Amino acid sequence: MPDIFAARSQMGVSLAFHIIFAVVGIGLPALMVIAEYRWRRTGDAVYLELAKRWSRGAAILFAVGAVSGTVLSFELGLLWPEFMKVAGPIIGMPFSLEGFAFFTEAIFLGIYLYGWDRISARAHVISGIVVAVSGAISGVFVVIANAWMNTPRGFTLVDGKFTNIDPIAAMMTPAAFPQALHMTLAAYAATGFAVAGIHAAMLLRDPKNSFHRHAFAIAILIGAPAALIQPLSGDISARYVAAQQPVKLAAMEAHFETMRGAPLNIGGIPDEAERRTKYAISIPKGLSFLATHDFNAEVKGLDDFPRDVWPPVAIIHMAFDIMVGLGSFMALVALLALVTQFRKRDVVSIRWLMTAIVLVAPMGFICIEAGWVVTEVGRQPWIIYGILRTADAVTPMPGLIVPFLLFTALYLFLGSIVAWLLYQQVLRSPRDDEPQPNQAHAS
Repeated sequence: MPDIFAARSQMGVSLAFHIIFAVVGIGLPALMVIAEYRWRRTGDAVYLELAKRWSRGAAILFAVGAVSGTVLSFELGLLWPEFMKVAGPIIGMPFSLEGFAFFTEAIFLGIYLYGWDRISARAHVISGIVVAVSGAISGVFVVIANAWMNTPRGFTLVDGKFTNIDPIAAMMTPAAFPQALHMTLAAYAATGFAVAGIHAAMLLRDPKNSFHRHAFAIAILIGAPAALIQPLSGDISARYVAAQQPVKLAAMEAHFETMRGAPLNIGGIPDEAERRTKYAISIPKGLSFLATHDFNAEVKGLDDFPRDVWPPVAIIHMAFDIMVGLGSFMALVALLALVTQFRKRDVVSIRWLMTAIVLVAPMGFICIEAGWVVTEVGRQPWIIYGILRTADAVTPMPGLIVPFLLFTALYLFLGSIVAWLLYQQVLRSPRDDEPQPNQAHAS
């Protein structure tokens, strides 16, 4: 097995594992803070129980995310030494700022977990808000570093070396805002709908359960608006890709021929030999409008680019269709849930809608994984777009298949343990014989 394949596979598995904990680490503290705020406003002990359970879940995910993130940082240096050699001075700033946000989150998470009876109610709520905000900011800085890899800026390239480095300009690349917005909304949508879907499944069996009703109401408050807004951020991202990475857009849409009024291909199987997409549903002029908001605009096809800079078309096209398809279904369900609430109807009483929310529960995470396939695999063969090829950045060390298999087994084992801990600490309904939270601090 080629070393580059093993290195990319190990990095891909590590990212796929870490990203789940990262996005839940962004979304879950928001649920936690809302639950505590509602407890302090209403005195309802169920909200306190939810806040404490979700805070324990945030602690578990924070710990695992910290470990898997540390592994990723080592893998960047060990598997991609040439990349770190040239890119380190540039992406060092966003990673340093991410570290600052990470330690801020860790400090205030500790205050939140152990400060229930030791600090004032206002200080405790503020500490939770800091956890939620710093977690989101941490994710934004990581995405900014990745955005630079897609649209590198802030330097002068002289004889293959970076000079006149401007770290601020490097952070403000054209990809920074679209990627950060899209990823942050995805984190809230995925987490909110995952939690809402779990409690919706419980409510289908026991519609009057107050614990699940309270949890569902908070989760849908976070997940539904984010999922509804997400297609708008997707539109912003599509136009950035069209302008900055046209070959990636062509692969995403399996678009082979440059033309005006380009059609949008939904589904289908790209045939690179015949330069066409079989069995696709084609929307006339749809791609031109998606990319430029002009039905007659020209969109470059894959044939306009050398064959050796094409990303894997079939993989990118399939991942993009999965992301857009499931994301659109999530937005539709979110719209139905919000309209139902706006009309002051009880969402829990509508079984078909609750069943749809249960079906949506895993879709946010599937969309995130598919989206990162589009982002990372769609940049190939470049690790720094247009500057450094992935094959030139990989370590020459042989035998990488062994650590790849070991790390994959470790992640599967660790994921199973985390799932069991989350079930025990967060998802399991409180039993009647469990002590109820003290309401003395509600005011």
